[in-house]
Amino acid sequence: MSKVTLKEVVSAATLKLKEADVDSPAFSAQLLAEQVFKLDRLKMIMEINCVVESVAVEEFNALVERRAQGEPVAYILGEKEFYGINFLVGPGVLIPRPETEEIVELVLARFNKDESFYFADFGTGSGILAVTVAMFFPNARGIAMDLSPAALNIARKNARMHSVDDRLLFIQADFTSPVLKDEVFDLVLANPPYLSDSELYEISPEVAEFEPVSALVGGVAGDELILGSAPRIADSLKTDGCMFMEIGYLQRESALRIFGAIVSFAGNVDVLKDISNHDRIVVAEKK
Repeated sequence: MSKVTLKEVVSAATLKLKEADVDSPAFSAQLLAEQVFKLDRLKMIMEINCVVESVAVEEFNALVERRAQGEPVAYILGEKEFYGINFLVGPGVLIPRPETEEIVELVLARFNKDESFYFADFGTGSGILAVTVAMFFPNARGIAMDLSPAALNIARKNARMHSVDDRLLFIQADFTSPVLKDEVFDLVLANPPYLSDSELYEISPEVAEFEPVSALVGGVAGDELILGSAPRIADSLKTDGCMFMEIGYLQRESALRIFGAIVSFAGNVDVLKDISNHDRIVVAEKK
């Protein structure tokens, strides 16, 4: 292989990904290059005209080919940043979204950093919410549930990686079933599958074809798991405890109806908008 510069390699990859019509082709090529050539973004700029080794180019091109087939960058790299923290991810879990970070903001606004409290994370996936909350609140303890053994395996690894595994208990369970004791938690976090069956065919193929359907679809109407988990959340919260749940942007009225029908939540339910001005987070307080 003739000598090529980093700029030539990345430019060729960007063109290939554009032709493959994947999301964010230039950014994808950059992230893969940073990984393979072991450069941060500043060094990428500084060394963009440097010649790169042929072995590394072959490795890079192999990853680019995977990306061209639609595989998400996060799965290729095996990690994704969430709230400024790196998390392990894999095909068994959803890739963290920026919208979910707003739940962390709500928790930070509600509790003092040194406060001691108990929380539950319904549908923990890769553990991003449970681990992040445990990191920011060193006196908090939590239980994180998911039905997927693959997801729980990744979540436990993330907890160990960030040294909070001694304060988190991960359990395989259906969060629509009464598996937790009543009135134990000060806080419940939830990010249930909330797409309807029909919406699955409207989203990006990169999501629908690679991310786990069981973590995306919440039934025919999409709100079945919201409905099933609401009474469990109400039972498990202490009086004056609260819940933050991520929902689909079309589910505001459904969520208000479901949680408003629960006596202990009635009159204390709201739906907040996300950074894109879409209805996204249900806030419910138990009185």
